[in-house]
Amino acid sequence: MQFGKVAVLMGGKAAERDISLRSGQAVTEALVRQGIDAVACDVSTIDELNNIAKNYDRAFIALHGRWGEDGTVQAILDDLGLPYTGSGMTASAIAMDKLRTKWLWQGAGLPTPQFLWVSETQPFDATQFSIPFPVIVKPSHEGSSIGMRKVNALEELAEAVEFAQQFDSEVLIEQWITGSEYTAAVLNGQALPLIELKTSHEFYDFDAKYKSNDTQYICPCHLPPELEQQIQNLILRAFDVVGAKTWGRVDVMLDEANQPWLIELNSVPGMTDHSLVPMAAKVSGRSFEQLVADILKSTL
Repeated sequence: MQFGKVAVLMGGKAAERDISLRSGQAVTEALVRQGIDAVACDVSTIDELNNIAKNYDRAFIALHGRWGEDGTVQAILDDLGLPYTGSGMTASAIAMDKLRTKWLWQGAGLPTPQFLWVSETQPFDATQFSIPFPVIVKPSHEGSSIGMRKVNALEELAEAVEFAQQFDSEVLIEQWITGSEYTAAVLNGQALPLIELKTSHEFYDFDAKYKSNDTQYICPCHLPPELEQQIQNLILRAFDVVGAKTWGRVDVMLDEANQPWLIELNSVPGMTDHSLVPMAAKVSGRSFEQLVADILKSTL
């Protein structure tokens, strides 16, 4: 395939910058090993993107978090006319916003845990709180579990909300689902094999994702084939409702009654040595090199 000169966009200026640098480096090396003229580009300004558009034929977006994953970079590249990997501006912005993603899923009749939100116009009110405990508190626009806390009682909730507000003015309080955690990568309209996540931590937090050596990733996940297919179909529907395209990852909880619950959608998942999309791709028969090439082909 004649890709021309490829800029692998990484780094950025979000809280996930370090993870993005690792993802971008891994993607760049995999492309170069295939003879593709790919260059790792640490970008954080419009001027840098404008310069890239003048000197490259397409971009592989490996930016995580705000600015790079939330539709901002996508909008700039659309305006500059530079083809890029992954979802467009609108779907990227929605996927980065956990609250509005859940509203969309809820409106489409898809299962997602009960929730409420806290914002500048809707302050936290303990007297009106009715979701059963435990709950999980999340900044609405962060990734990699940054700013998240599990809360077991009402008297702990205000502090967890204040902690999350250090990262975002809008905070999501979501019902905790007791059960097993799964994730599924989506690649070019196909849901890859599910991965079950097992951690010694209270939940799959930042340390469990990037630092822990005892986190287990079980793939194949050994669910009954018909149940795995049901969850994969739900994930493809969730992906489509948000308007996401090409590739991404959807996280799901499976409760004790085997009911799946949609948690969130990642439009630019990690591509590090701890990342989940490459694991699922490997089980489906794709090497890391094939995976990044398949994603890049979407820009042609």
